[in-house]
Parts: sequence; structure tokens; C-alpha cells
Amino acid sequence: FPDLSWEFKLDMARQCWDEARHVQIYEKLLEKEGGEVGMFPESTFLFEACCSDDPAMRVAGVNRGLEGLACDVFRDMIRYAEKIGDEKMKQAIDFVLADELTHVRFGSDWVREFTKDDPEHLQRTQEFRRAVDKQFSFGGARSERADAAIPIAWDIRKEAGFTDEELEDLKT
Repeated sequence: FPDLSWEFKLDMARQCWDEARHVQIYEKLLEKEGGEVGMFPESTFLFEACCSDDPAMRVAGVNRGLEGLACDVFRDMIRYAEKIGDEKMKQAIDFVLADELTHVRFGSDWVREFTKDDPEHLQRTQEFRRAVDKQFSFGGARSERADAAIPIAWDIRKEAGFTDEELEDLKT
């Protein structure tokens, strides 16, 4: 999005730097557990599912959808690390989660900015976010239930700018 503001580009550059650091953190955690880079193939499914050529929809899908899912998963990984007594894993993932919260907040802020004074654009953007979130519910694996495979990180999402209405949407 070359025509967008310097402030937007700065936020996205920050996010790219954070993601590069996350790769290094997870590489070290994988090696600590005896793994090696490449042992778990990755696809672009998640990224492709949440992309759009519209900047408001892009940050709604990537920052609020994909990064929101990361908040759910990483918060649960911290609980797992606590359960098994792995302080290094807990601390490393906590650092990553703090960045992810910021990335979701970037999405919240930029959706508001890109759709201000255009309620129809905001509505289309919210519909896109709902569709992305539905894909990332993995058939109910991510839900509000305490015993869910991926419990929703309500508190983190709220701090990152999700409204009560948007949080209710995640339940469906």
C-alpha cells in the first residue's frame, strides 16, 4: 500500500521486525526441545485466508484475525509451559504474546482510521473479519468453552481493541 501514510508504514515495519524476531525465538525453542527448522512444514493457508487488496480489510484479516488467533494460541501455550514447569518457554512466549497484542491493536486502530466517515466500508470490513474469524474457529476448536482446544483470549483481545460486540461474534 505505497500511498498510505508514513505512520501506517511505520507500524507495519515494526510488525515485520517483530515477526522476524518471533521466528528466531521459536527457532531457539524448537532446538531446545530437540527439533530442527523444517521438521514441521508450513503453508500460506492462514495468510491467504485473511488477505485483501483493501487496506482496512487486510488489517482486519491479518492483524485482527490471524494475530488474534495467535493471541489465543500463545496465551494457551503459556498455560501449558506453566503446567510443565518450563520457565524459558513461558517467558519466550509471553514476550511474543506482548508483540501480538500490539499487532492486533494496530489492526484495531487502522480499521477505525481507514473506515472513518464511511459506515458502509466499515460494515464490509467487519463482515470480512467475521468470515476470517469463522475460518479460524476450526469447526469449534476455538471457542469460549474452558475445555476448548483453543480457548479465546478474551482479556487480551479486549486490551487490543476488540469491542464487546466483536467478542460476542467470536462465539458463533
